[in-house]
Amino acid sequence: MNSIQLMIDEHVYIKRMLAVLRKYSYKILKGEPVDFEDLYQMIDFVKNYADKHHHGKEEDLLFNRMVEEQGPAAEKLVKNGMLVEHDLGRLHMQELEAAIVRVKAGDDESRLDILANAISYTHLLHRHIDKEDGVVYKFAEKGLKPETLEKINSQCEEFENTASENGIQAKYIRLLEELEGKYI
Repeated sequence: MNSIQLMIDEHVYIKRMLAVLRKYSYKILKGEPVDFEDLYQMIDFVKNYADKHHHGKEEDLLFNRMVEEQGPAAEKLVKNGMLVEHDLGRLHMQELEAAIVRVKAGDDESRLDILANAISYTHLLHRHIDKEDGVVYKFAEKGLKPETLEKINSQCEEFENTASENGIQAKYIRLLEELEGKYI
């Protein structure tokens, strides 16, 4: 298994969900009713597929090895760039969920906060993914020892096998396709 290629492939699914979230946000902007169930499913995808599943591999398997082996440049790239952006994405999701609670409680103005956080998240993740695919992963491939890359590949394969047993990929790809059918 080539773990870096797998992460690039996962970015394709994440970008597809970003397109769904954007189309959904446009419906809200036009004054259409908020379908909270669909919005919660989008958040579920972001939190459990994009963040826990995908970012989990980056943070637990790749980034720490980059910092250990590639020194200050990798540390700056990872700690001051990628990890900060992961946390900012998590903040957007927390704020989005809080806005949903307020809208459901009758605060119609909080629809603005739904839009602001949903769109801010999509913008953040598009830029973030472009940096990872175009810079971070290439930096890792060029600078990590071959045996380190093999260890990451092996650990990623174990991670994926566990996820596959739990149906993670299938569940979230199916969810993505259902939401694309509704909104794209």
